[in-house]
Amino acid sequence: MTRLKTFLIVGARPNFMKIAPLYREMKQHPTAFEPVLVHTGQHYDEKMSQVFFDELELPKPDIYLGVGSGSHAVQTAEIMRRFEIELMKHQPEMILLVGDVNSTIACALTAAKSKIDSQAMRTFRRRYVEFIKERKTESPLSAAHLKQCHSPTAPIIAHIEAGERSFDFGMPEEINRVTTDVLSDILFTTSVDSDASLLAEGIDPRKTFCVGNIMIDSLQHYLSKANPSEILDNLNLKNTDYGLVTLHRPGNVDEPATLKPILSALIRISERLDIIFPMHPRTRKLLPNLGKAFNEQLATSRVHFIEPVGYFEFLGLQKSARLILTDSGGIQVESSFLGVPCLTLRPNTEWQITLREGTNRLVAPEEQAVVTAAFHSLTNRNQPRAQIAKWDGNTSKRIVDLFIKIFL
Repeated sequence: MTRLKTFLIVGARPNFMKIAPLYREMKQHPTAFEPVLVHTGQHYDEKMSQVFFDELELPKPDIYLGVGSGSHAVQTAEIMRRFEIELMKHQPEMILLVGDVNSTIACALTAAKSKIDSQAMRTFRRRYVEFIKERKTESPLSAAHLKQCHSPTAPIIAHIEAGERSFDFGMPEEINRVTTDVLSDILFTTSVDSDASLLAEGIDPRKTFCVGNIMIDSLQHYLSKANPSEILDNLNLKNTDYGLVTLHRPGNVDEPATLKPILSALIRISERLDIIFPMHPRTRKLLPNLGKAFNEQLATSRVHFIEPVGYFEFLGLQKSARLILTDSGGIQVESSFLGVPCLTLRPNTEWQITLREGTNRLVAPEEQAVVTAAFHSLTNRNQPRAQIAKWDGNTSKRIVDLFIKIFL
């Protein structure tokens, strides 16, 4: 039996937690899959990336593109240029993409336009078309149209976390998400909300499979190892007696005029409980620009800046926190599962389902708005834990089982 050679693409740290359970699951079927781990190098800082590989038990990448930083256009173009070389060299039958970073869309575009004219590629592509044709889902597309839409010599593109939408094209990630979904052959969604978004955009529902949230797979697998005790001991803090902050989006942290109001809010919140803030070095460099008097306020407050931490340590901090303030998509998911109140300092979110579940709340990144929302969460402690179908730690198994059903 010919193994399905699959490129598993990682580029940024959130990708690592999503790919790790899939890689582990594929390795359980050595006669069916040949997983090839491809790291684009979009996030390239060894201190902030290698620790995730080590903790998640991912091997050294089979292919490392080493693209580094750059504007969206420069970075995306460089990934495409380098990825095409490896694509032609290794000729995989499937490209497995996660999330919405520049690596995701760059590899999707490159794969969709490539030609791998091998017998194995034609065989797997034929099995895919036959499987989709037989699905009992209503579709506006005919079988003939399906054949025309997909090149018999292009690798099969599968996108995990398809259909998540913020409905804001001002976010580069939203452009990446929508475009990747259009180019993909197989769309793995986290919930019925995502299914509905794809259907509304005219995506053939026969290509959509609701499998749950793969981030929960890693969270459940490693939760027992998540222990923040060393960090808390160093800060002389008790379990659950702190709030946790993580901010990385340029609109929040790259300019003193936007960062200062958020930090002012944290100073006021710290009058009620300690705040732990693992701060990116790029953001820390801005602190001197906020003025001597303001930095003295920070220094005498209960806001504790620490270095970025690994996955296990951060997961431990999350599960024991009383409150989380973030602009990260993944942390909205994890906090919802853990039942920790989450305030998202953004005007919108792709994780609409967390808002409906009541586990997450959007807050404008302005001083009074953040303070008011935080005090409300701390006073009203009846935080629900998300009860979302298939967010159960079995998503990677569902995906691999489906691949076996379709291709093998």
